[in-house]
Amino acid sequence: MVYKDKGEILNNEIIKEVEGEIQICDLDLFRTKMIDNLVDTIVLSDSPYIKKICYWVSYEAALKWGVIPFSIQSLYEARALYNLTHFTVPAINLRTLTFDLARAVFRAAGKINAGAFIFEIAKSEIGYTGQRPGEYASVVLLAGIKEGFKGPVFLQGDHFQVKAKNFHQDKDKEISQLKDLIREAISAGFYNIDIDSSTLVDLSRPTVDAQQSLNYQVCALFTEFIRSLEPQGVEISIGGEIGEVGGKNSTPEELHSFMKGYLSQIEGLKGISKISVQTGTTHGGVVLPDGSIAKVKIDFDTLKLLSEIARKDYKMAGAVQHGASTLPNEAFHRFPEVGCAEIHLATQFQNIVYDYLPLPLKEQIYAWLNRNCADERKPDWTDDQFIYKTRKKALGPFKKQIHTISKDLRDKISKVLEEEFLFLFEQLNIKDTKELVEKYVKPVVIEKRKEDFLKEEVESRELEGAD
Repeated sequence: MVYKDKGEILNNEIIKEVEGEIQICDLDLFRTKMIDNLVDTIVLSDSPYIKKICYWVSYEAALKWGVIPFSIQSLYEARALYNLTHFTVPAINLRTLTFDLARAVFRAAGKINAGAFIFEIAKSEIGYTGQRPGEYASVVLLAGIKEGFKGPVFLQGDHFQVKAKNFHQDKDKEISQLKDLIREAISAGFYNIDIDSSTLVDLSRPTVDAQQSLNYQVCALFTEFIRSLEPQGVEISIGGEIGEVGGKNSTPEELHSFMKGYLSQIEGLKGISKISVQTGTTHGGVVLPDGSIAKVKIDFDTLKLLSEIARKDYKMAGAVQHGASTLPNEAFHRFPEVGCAEIHLATQFQNIVYDYLPLPLKEQIYAWLNRNCADERKPDWTDDQFIYKTRKKALGPFKKQIHTISKDLRDKISKVLEEEFLFLFEQLNIKDTKELVEKYVKPVVIEKRKEDFLKEEVESRELEGAD
């Protein structure tokens, strides 16, 4: 059911608005009867006003249930201080069927008492999946309530990236647009932000410091901006990046050069909590002509060394691995073994959803791709390569059609993904990390008013960046 007006959402037997505040008369009835309708409305409604009322209701219900958006900063500080390197935090990008997949994440986590996991969405994904931060945060929080989760939920802006071409053409405009997105994300409860200014690294310059100079200057600029927006009681976890994914592998010299330059720019401010590095992966994997994914060899020695330097020399959680979701299953247990702090996972979850979509819908999507993404096709690509590389771009235009596939099929996809998440969580050794989260993370409730949710979002625009 999609709510058509404010009256259908508020002032019924389950939920009421009293003097500008939400009162939930029956949390259990809200959980069993109302959440699905709120999600349908958030995803399917064409009314920005009604969607934002749903965001408000979702947030208030989450706080009352004990599902609290917060920062992972204090856990990452403890990781460095007490050498808690036995687990790697999965950061999960949900590009489609976000509510159903988030429920699967919470179920998998519940089976092994896991608490150290992150829901994230990249700057580029916000654009091509049609999920603004307010929508993404709301459906994740509703999924947590639905599955009976309680505790802090870590929402993260992934690859909030500076586009080098735009930066060099109009620096102020590029910085301003990313600041707008950061402001919007923090307002929605994203208290973990990964700044990616590694696109500004210039390997043609003569010294490592010169190569990293623009990178650390811009990362410092955004660090200062993020700190200025922190709600009272929240210390946002900020990530930096020294090597663009898909490029050359990172080195200790690059890490030291970046950090020394960066720290000199942010005197008196809390710095980044982790550093993303390149170790041999690419976003989405390397697609072979038959549409399969080439095996990638990760430089685990580099990942281990850079994580150690990050922890011991700079008191960070460690290094972050991007572009890892299409790696072979036998690779994932290695990440905690080498002290990797965080691993970003996205494409494989999208692939599984596509595997189960009804054939007529997939045919519609592929026809749309051939009409609308033809200019992205490289001359030597096969049809399979073209479809694989571009089909993420259809997730926004076909969001409503995908969301309205049969409930039985959505439940089946969610169950399959639950098993995928459970496997990854076990390999990354986050079992019983809920106890660590409870020990080190003390979430603060950020009170918000209805008016905070009804503010205009950043105008929709194409958000370019990492895939």
